Amino acid sequence: MTATAFAPFQDLAQTLLPHADDDNGDGSHDTSHLQRVWKNAAAIHAEEGGDPQVLFAATLLHDCVAVEKNSPLRAQASRLSAEKAARVLKSLGWTDATIQATAHAIEAHSFSAAVTPTTLEAKTLQDADRLDALGMLGVARCFYVAGRMGRALYDPADPHAAHRPLDDTRYTLDHFHTKLLKLASGFQTATGTRLAGIRHARLQRFLNEFSDEI
Repeated sequence: MTATAFAPFQDLAQTLLPHADDDNGDGSHDTSHLQRVWKNAAAIHAEEGGDPQVLFAATLLHDCVAVEKNSPLRAQASRLSAEKAARVLKSLGWTDATIQATAHAIEAHSFSAAVTPTTLEAKTLQDADRLDALGMLGVARCFYVAGRMGRALYDPADPHAAHRPLDDTRYTLDHFHTKLLKLASGFQTATGTRLAGIRHARLQRFLNEFSDEI
């Protein structure tokens, strides 16, 4: 993936991409994920505004410290990424205020961290990242991660947990009910909310058709 995918910040992308991930082999948080999140962020920014450079830097560095989904440190991943990003941007001579704005957007993007975004850039990045967990991309990433974690597709005796507690550490389908189908109701911007509604409908349609087949 070349920096041209990150227009109009190709030069900054060249500088930041070497710091953007830990190259841990997680295809759900690779450079293509960064490209998609930036596409989402740019679409939201076009309607909502905000500081585009802060938003871009936060997008490129939001997963710069990789923590596996099943790690006990998962809730700290965005804070660790924010701290690393701050060090990177300081080395580039960014102002303290701009670094702090970027770091806040990174820390607040995570579902697991439960940090409330207080700036437009933070709200935009959170929405942009969560859009990638919805729709067909959300389906693909969900099953990809479940495969890496060694989880079953679903409980054959009770696929939708009608008579048992949900457990997405064992069953992939449970993750739709514990998280994915809840995401669209928590978006921060009007543009993000509109786009989330479209992708939520696709997610629900997949679940309905999957359920019919099993």
